[in-house]
Amino acid sequence: MIEIVDAKFITSAPNLDGAPPSIEQNEIVFMARSNVGKSSLLNALTNHKGLAKVSSTPGKTRLINYFDVTFINREDSLKSFAKFVDLPGFGYAKVAKSIKYDWERNLTDYIASRKQIKIFIHLVDCRHPFLDIDKSVSDFLLECANPTQHIFQIFTKIDKLNQKEQTELRRDFPNALMVSSSKKKGLAKIVTLIYNVLKECENED
Repeated sequence: MIEIVDAKFITSAPNLDGAPPSIEQNEIVFMARSNVGKSSLLNALTNHKGLAKVSSTPGKTRLINYFDVTFINREDSLKSFAKFVDLPGFGYAKVAKSIKYDWERNLTDYIASRKQIKIFIHLVDCRHPFLDIDKSVSDFLLECANPTQHIFQIFTKIDKLNQKEQTELRRDFPNALMVSSSKKKGLAKIVTLIYNVLKECENED
């Protein structure tokens, strides 16, 4: 069994220049439209209710937030270390255009330039799976990611769909993961997948 046994906030930065050094070279980037449940998922994965602040105002956070995270494999007690990187929510229309331009430029610079990134996690609200902005983000990640980087698409709030709707979503997105932070569904699978990628990267180094 794989678990996250420690998680702590490190720093916030407005752009790539303010990013902290990453000794382990392992960064897991979480990105989503505003109000998709990114902070709730971070808190649920780390079992740390107050780790990422859940805002009632979509688009409020405009900084890149960094968290040090420790994984452990309970079978052999081996640990892996990583940074969870919480990117600001994108695509919120009420943000002033000048702020939005700088904000999104910084995000694209970070995604395209940060070599420490091992996994991109793109969160999508399961109730709105076909939005153009999410399609654009998926295409951008596929274009920017290098062969050593992984992309996970995760549908949040899966408890909001009935069984028929969930089946249809899985049919349309067979490679995606499904999660409910509030119901604790799918969390263990995500933690294990991240851990396995980190171990795979360690073996390649």
